[in-house]
Amino acid sequence: MTEFVLVAGAWLGSWAWDEVVPELRAAGHHTHALTLSGLADKQGVPAGQRTHVQDIVDEVERHDLRDVILVGHSYSGIPAGQAAELIGDRLARVVFVDSNVPADGESFVSGWPYGRAMVEASIAESGGFWAPLPAADYAGQGLSDEQIARIVGGSTPHPGATLTEPAVLARPLGELPATYIKCLLDGAEPSDEVAELLTSEHWRLVEMDTGHWPMFSQPRELARILLDAAG
Repeated sequence: MTEFVLVAGAWLGSWAWDEVVPELRAAGHHTHALTLSGLADKQGVPAGQRTHVQDIVDEVERHDLRDVILVGHSYSGIPAGQAAELIGDRLARVVFVDSNVPADGESFVSGWPYGRAMVEASIAESGGFWAPLPAADYAGQGLSDEQIARIVGGSTPHPGATLTEPAVLARPLGELPATYIKCLLDGAEPSDEVAELLTSEHWRLVEMDTGHWPMFSQPRELARILLDAAG
């Protein structure tokens, strides 16, 4: 039996996986949808990059989870990639869902050169938080108006320190068993960093014909891919 630990991206909480979780459970697996510190029902909890890494490690260790499929979406690929190496042999596989990936000594914003000024300006203007996206920014991502309204209505400001603090990796990320899910409406090709990692024999690429938020736009298809990752 696989233990799925699900971590959604910026602005989101555990609720983002509500349509994926039943599919995984119906297949006989356990699920642990996680809200990171400072977000959703954990608003007000101080958080930096290492806090989010520890959130994930603590979830695994507190429940003594084994055979873990660790899933990181968007921003959360950065803390998930770091947590994956820290949980050691508890990890079966890490799945990056159209996500950023950690690089030792680099932060979320340093890995996003064209958007860095925008993110840093939002953090400065919003009291240390990255403000959620407006509904218009979800256009062209395969989402219905109802799905967009759900995302926007549930989003909370994202702690800025988690975006600017550097990642810490003890070994090359390409050594981890990993699946990278590329959502094609958000760009036809993986980033250069991900493309390099995909040359590793331990990594595999899966494509989805949808946008950046597949847990909303194609939850059943995403669940099927996660089940395939579990083998």
